[in-house]
Amino acid sequence: MSHSTAREAAGTTSAGTTANRTPRRVGVIGGTRYFGRHLVALLRDAGTEVTLVNRGSAPPPPGVDHVLADRNDEDALTAALGDRTFDAVIDQVLYTPAQAVVARRVFADRTPRYVMTSTMEVYDPATSPLVRTTPGVPVAEEAVDPADWPVDLDLPWHDPAALVRHFGEAAAYAEGKRQAEAVLAAGRPPFGWASVRSAHVLGGGALDFTGRLAHFTGAVAAGRPVAVHERPQPTSFVRHEEIAAALVAVAASSWVGAVNAASAEPLDAVGLSELIAGQLGTAARYRPAEGADHAPFSFDRWYPMDTRRAGALGLAFSPLGSWLPAAVAETAAIATSSATEAPEALEATEALETTGKDV
Repeated sequence: MSHSTAREAAGTTSAGTTANRTPRRVGVIGGTRYFGRHLVALLRDAGTEVTLVNRGSAPPPPGVDHVLADRNDEDALTAALGDRTFDAVIDQVLYTPAQAVVARRVFADRTPRYVMTSTMEVYDPATSPLVRTTPGVPVAEEAVDPADWPVDLDLPWHDPAALVRHFGEAAAYAEGKRQAEAVLAAGRPPFGWASVRSAHVLGGGALDFTGRLAHFTGAVAAGRPVAVHERPQPTSFVRHEEIAAALVAVAASSWVGAVNAASAEPLDAVGLSELIAGQLGTAARYRPAEGADHAPFSFDRWYPMDTRRAGALGLAFSPLGSWLPAAVAETAAIATSSATEAPEALEATEALETTGKDV
């Protein structure tokens, strides 16, 4: 795919800061799980006409329009949308460049603004030889520039199992996001686009279907050792309510490109475990990670995110210490309840994959 003139680089903007007025009509693709539910509620409660597009895995909340369609089927999606147009579209489940190609065509004349929920995993140096990070230096958006990222639409993007065989699970997810961003940015995009690269999302208690924070709280509460790397590297986190609010703000803005969304302070797996242990009044135990056997958020490479661009654009994220203890307490309470009712429930988190999809 050619990335020719008028390319939107990772940091190009058409407005200095985000706007403060919520769009009147917003389409949300996905948005039925975790912070996606909070996103839809924020828009609806602000008086926005929200249309939720999904395959029917979950019903829309009251007061929200519903379009039942498979976003991978271009003809079916076009037909299901009918004559709907939007001031902005927020795509919570854009995972591949093939999906981005469909989105460009289907929404080209329906919206002037397209916002993609992306991920900090685009910066993971273990998932591509093209990614370079410097230990000790937070990773800025320019490290992965959609305007220059190669796209290969001949890969089996419609076959998740084949894609995992080709890349490996973590790399398939990260590369899908990188190439999806690249498709949105290619040539002369039909809409102003933005990619919000979310840190690992925490908070929300039972809403957090990923089980990653529960993995830590359950292990520490039960006295099981947490598997961490010999020198665990820090990572970035964001509160579930704040990533939802950031997406709403970006939908209301007009700048184009990518932005990191995270609390500024990184934290490693040991720091998270110690915080949990302190709240539970116990001691965290550890064991060496071996290969793929390691706790979520334990990494042996560096890629915490630089958040300066978010600040310059007016996106605000609370300091980690102001919200993470409450998120831990909420999850720990659920873990304690589960242990009382069914001790085996705590064991279920041991088999978690480390690359979860937060939306």
